[in-house]
Amino acid sequence: MTVNNNKLTQKFGLALSIALLAACGKPADPTESQAGAAGNNTPATEAAQTDSVSDDTAAGVSTEGMWMPRQLPELGDKLNDLGLTLDPKTMTDLTKFPMNAVVSLGGCSASFVSPKGLVATNHHCAYGSISYNSTEDNDLLANGFLAKTLEEEVPAAPGSRIYVTVDMNEVTDKINSKLSDGMDGATRFKAIEDAEKALVAECESDPGHRCEVYSYYGGASYYLIKQLAIRDVRLVHAPASSIGKFGGDIDNWMWPRHTGDYAFLRAYVGTDGKPADFAKDNVPYQPKHHLTVSTKGPQEGDFVMVAGYPGRTNRYRTAEEVSNNFTWYYPTMQKVLAEWSEVIGKATEDNKDAALKYASLVAGLNNYAKNFTGMMEGYNRSDLLNRKQQLEKDLQAWIDANPEASKQYASVIADLQKLISEKQSTQERDLLLGYMNRSSMLSAAQRLYRLSLEKQKPNMEREPGYQERDITRFTESMKRIERNFAPGVDQAIWTYFIERYNALPKNQRLGSFDSFFKSGLSGDALQQQLSAMYEKTGLTETESRLAWMEKSPEEFRNSDDPFIQLAVATYDDRLAIEQHDKEMEGRFAEVRPKYMDLLIAYYNEQGKPVYPDANSSLRLTYGLVKGYTPPAGTIKGAADGNDGKDGFVPFTTLRGIEAKYTGEDPFDAPQALLEAIENKDYGRFYDEKLDSVPVNFLTTVDITGGNSGSATMNGKGEFIGLVFDGTYDSINADWDFNDNTRAIHVDVEYMLWVMEKVDHADNLLEEMGVAAPKQ
Repeated sequence: MTVNNNKLTQKFGLALSIALLAACGKPADPTESQAGAAGNNTPATEAAQTDSVSDDTAAGVSTEGMWMPRQLPELGDKLNDLGLTLDPKTMTDLTKFPMNAVVSLGGCSASFVSPKGLVATNHHCAYGSISYNSTEDNDLLANGFLAKTLEEEVPAAPGSRIYVTVDMNEVTDKINSKLSDGMDGATRFKAIEDAEKALVAECESDPGHRCEVYSYYGGASYYLIKQLAIRDVRLVHAPASSIGKFGGDIDNWMWPRHTGDYAFLRAYVGTDGKPADFAKDNVPYQPKHHLTVSTKGPQEGDFVMVAGYPGRTNRYRTAEEVSNNFTWYYPTMQKVLAEWSEVIGKATEDNKDAALKYASLVAGLNNYAKNFTGMMEGYNRSDLLNRKQQLEKDLQAWIDANPEASKQYASVIADLQKLISEKQSTQERDLLLGYMNRSSMLSAAQRLYRLSLEKQKPNMEREPGYQERDITRFTESMKRIERNFAPGVDQAIWTYFIERYNALPKNQRLGSFDSFFKSGLSGDALQQQLSAMYEKTGLTETESRLAWMEKSPEEFRNSDDPFIQLAVATYDDRLAIEQHDKEMEGRFAEVRPKYMDLLIAYYNEQGKPVYPDANSSLRLTYGLVKGYTPPAGTIKGAADGNDGKDGFVPFTTLRGIEAKYTGEDPFDAPQALLEAIENKDYGRFYDEKLDSVPVNFLTTVDITGGNSGSATMNGKGEFIGLVFDGTYDSINADWDFNDNTRAIHVDVEYMLWVMEKVDHADNLLEEMGVAAPKQ
């Protein structure tokens, strides 16, 4: 899908996003937002242009920013001074080391760590695939999984991909050449979308590749990114969840942390070396480059860097957008997500099979809910809104004092504020309408009917998501439903959202939806009709859904399947909402870049460069291994001699696992791990300074959702761990980077120690070149 379509998906497809991301560390911001800054300059955001100076800044070392690889030479001196020994100029080449070793999983990040396509990522990023291969008799989530041979490796969840970025080219001129000042919002949206589709089609004429156009700086610039799309992905190794998810939701976003959040996948291709669907004859992919795995993690004060695919940040939002998100959107969504999770919990009681099917979704819902709670708490402690308001006053004063700026930017701030107000006027209706179809069956029916309509058009005129390039993904999404679907649970979820929909004023409801439920939308009458719909539909069967992919619009209109009937009946109303959203997006696409150009010009005059907000494309961020002192009253717990009263140290050890262990989830642990700790069987991973094996560590790197699974590297580009979370005091980093912003990483020494002492993954240690020396 193109970037613009992704924005609409964020608004109406949070459930899908959560399910796909599972619980990928810091979640990608699910608000409908547009990518950040403007121009092709380097660092800093307006959040950094304040009187508040972080400890790092005071020391002359700012580590803020998620950098495009092409920007690294501009940071070369600073990076080299901090400890980078690689040449930043060579790091701009996506076909060379180390960038070529860094991959995307489509929601999480990962990296090649062997010449045989072995990929390291987070346990929670592989959670869906672990769950997919789990059964009541063989619960891989509980027991862990290790393939001792290639033949024992199992297919990852349907739709799993490993994307290797191979090229990135600016296409701003090609997009802008299709635009004119007189366009209305809908025309502008379509012109951008059509230009993107044409660029993507040309790029994807190279088989086996997936191409996307990404907007940077709020649409002030565009880049076409080309990725090798590896379709045969297999699960290789994951520790038991009592290691990979130690601490569970209680410890999520917390420090001290003791989580072995890692897992391994493998990329397979056909015998010709090209991407292929799963087949027994496929062979491991041989990447051009892979990361060397170090047997030693970092020390306090060391330079580290993280390369991955951060999802979305919002550091260039206006004061009004900040206020609205923190006072309306986050409180509303925190409540919705928490209640949604509770509904699933009640519906899956005493049904382990159903609980396993929804485990990944529940993990994501809980992660988002806790994230939003932390967002609000952090915002209430901060002066973010005051700084945003002051910035806008300063911008207006600068415009008024500069005749040239006044000609170009006189109405930009007012124009953007007007659009934002218009958008907010329908936000509650839009949110609730977006969730009224949270039945997997209705969602499938709607998408299948839309596919039948889009297939009547020439391919290039179809809606993104329904073109020929999307059919494989579409098919996989239809196959995926059954593995994560139970009728009773689905009905309970849908009931919850229908009840919320019922709160809308009559003039904001969908008449076609209300008319379909002739007996009403509440009480026993509703439940009887819903139960009858689930009983009668054929969409619960994969083969039936796949068969509907080939049927005509007329066959849909004549169907007696109740979910298809509802999809057909409500189509016109839903299309009208979609067209209105596109029109709004088109208007934002004209104004937002002008606002970002204003910011760029303002900061450049002050000698302050600007980096782009995250937008799911490849970025590199860097920092130092460093503890911190949390704000007063925010300490949530203590273990490992790390109570935070005098500041948190940047490492945890095996002692903390012993201290937290209760024998019950989420603080359970395998007996083999406990025995190794008790016997002080540290082996070659003993750290004398810590008098133990390091487990997790803190750094000042700048990350967000999508970075989960990103390789943490030292100055030589060696693999020294995986980033998997941020501290509770860092949750607002999507909006505001500050001196308490910290990322949490699993130390490579803990990963290797568990693999060697607990899971006996000797075959993988040998493959990565870190097997223990033979006695």
